[in-house]
Amino acid sequence: MNWSDIGNALFGGAAQYGQILALVQNSVWAGAVLGIIGGLIGVFVMQRDMAFAVHGISELSFAGAAAALLFGFDVVTGSIVGSLIAAGLIGWLGARARDRNSIIGVLMPFGLGLGILFLSLYNGRSANRFSLLTGQIVSVQGAQLGVLVVIGIVVLVGLLLIWRPLRFDSLDPQSAAARGVPTKTISFAFMLLLGLVVAVAVHIIGALLVLALLVTPAAAAMRVATGPLLVPLLATLFGVVSAVGGIMLSVAGTLPVSPYITTVSFLIYLVCRAIGARRDRVTVAD
Repeated sequence: MNWSDIGNALFGGAAQYGQILALVQNSVWAGAVLGIIGGLIGVFVMQRDMAFAVHGISELSFAGAAAALLFGFDVVTGSIVGSLIAAGLIGWLGARARDRNSIIGVLMPFGLGLGILFLSLYNGRSANRFSLLTGQIVSVQGAQLGVLVVIGIVVLVGLLLIWRPLRFDSLDPQSAAARGVPTKTISFAFMLLLGLVVAVAVHIIGALLVLALLVTPAAAAMRVATGPLLVPLLATLFGVVSAVGGIMLSVAGTLPVSPYITTVSFLIYLVCRAIGARRDRVTVAD
């Protein structure tokens, strides 16, 4: 093989990759939007120690989506209804961390059991059932992207409206309550916003892998940065890189998109953890 053949192969492969990428541009945009809102809300998830809650909400969101699939309704709507029910119950009944974890521990197997029941009764395409667990980001349609963008805007506006009291309540809930911050209202509003994000994340990346975009980017950012501005910015950046990078890698490969997204997200976390550990050792030595 001469240099001309090698060049033709490379340019041909690049052209084919570009054509495939153009077919999944909706998925790329969906990944970017999900990375932004997931990274931002993930910071508060970490600050409020609610990673377990994300998984609990995702299980009931999965049940809602499975019920919608079984009865012929819109899957995204079913996912949103399931998420909001779970988020509302956790926010209403789980004011204290111990109560919240107990409620989540009860909701998770209940939601997962309901979802499995609905899927076992569903006689349609098996790919539809599998996508509820592992996502279907490479097949995002224009209407689905529009719903995701609208929900993303609602969540961003909601977060901006409660940003300061939410941050105060997340970092020091006792002082926030003493200063007159309506902590229960703020907590309930945050849970509803989290429920919306989880619903679209379940539809895109699946119920089993939702933590990869709603927890891992924020956890990575908090290993290397502090401050009210830098941490959300880094978490957003890591979320977008994980989602969009995972999609672009999956287009070039043969595996489903979810393993790529979770792997990129995990590698970012490992790098940030190593950087944070090295910085801590240098600080102790000084």
